[in-house]
Amino acid sequence: MSFQSFLSEVSRGMPDPVYLLYAADPFLCREAISEITKLVPVEEREFNLHLFDLTSPGEEDTTFDQVLTIVNTVSFFGSRRFTIAISNLQKLSKKEIEKLGTYISNPAPNSVLFLFHEGVLKKEMRDKFKKIKSLPLDMKEADIPQWIKQKVSTKGVKLSNEAVEYLMDLTGTDLGLLSSEIEKISLVGKKRVEVDDISDIVTGMKIRNVFDLVDALRKKDAESVFKIYRTLKNSSEDYSLVGALNWQYGRRLRPDLSPSEKKYYLHVFELLKDADIDMKSSGRNFPLEYLLFKLLRLP
Repeated sequence: MSFQSFLSEVSRGMPDPVYLLYAADPFLCREAISEITKLVPVEEREFNLHLFDLTSPGEEDTTFDQVLTIVNTVSFFGSRRFTIAISNLQKLSKKEIEKLGTYISNPAPNSVLFLFHEGVLKKEMRDKFKKIKSLPLDMKEADIPQWIKQKVSTKGVKLSNEAVEYLMDLTGTDLGLLSSEIEKISLVGKKRVEVDDISDIVTGMKIRNVFDLVDALRKKDAESVFKIYRTLKNSSEDYSLVGALNWQYGRRLRPDLSPSEKKYYLHVFELLKDADIDMKSSGRNFPLEYLLFKLLRLP
């Protein structure tokens, strides 16, 4: 888990003089900057914490030379100076790379330089910066549940495994969106959050209603299906309902299912996956009535 490796380095106080951190997801760069900021006492941040975004042109553009000048400036209070530079490293000139190489060979004492790269960092560039402590930040989907638990724990909240799974079913794996929902969860005032709480907080829908909807779909009770759907539609987004359906159907999978039941659930998850892909790729709501109609038609 790459981001976990970064957090381990944070727990050690980021002891190296220069770091290269990169991620395809800009959200993880922002998360990393937030963690680095916490290492500098609040009363010292005005003097010993500097953030430069070299990718955003402005009236007073900061050059890489100016960043190196700040890094070489004596820190205040005898503490370490943290300088963060967000840059597209692949656009640095040969002269700038040479200057960086010179600095790396003789870094300033009590100063830490963080180079952030948003996007894929090509192997050619990784090789050029191989003398720098390099930390990729992107994480695999399988690592996200642990990240969720870790993030909510910093807010004094615990999520059950089932609640984490349900949250991901509702919101997907977009870390920015998950972080936003975690903020909502932390404001509820509960020390332990379960599935029913996630259902109310994230979507405004009741777990019982989704259970009844799946039950009605299985019984092919079209009248009940669309009656329940009209109730749910008033309090939740379509994408959340697809996630809730996916979770409820998943709870019904058992090792002792008959071949016909296994085939039925295979078709169900294919339809739910298609609906999810359609919403994410088109940026519009999927016609849930059409999805429900197709679920009712399954043999």
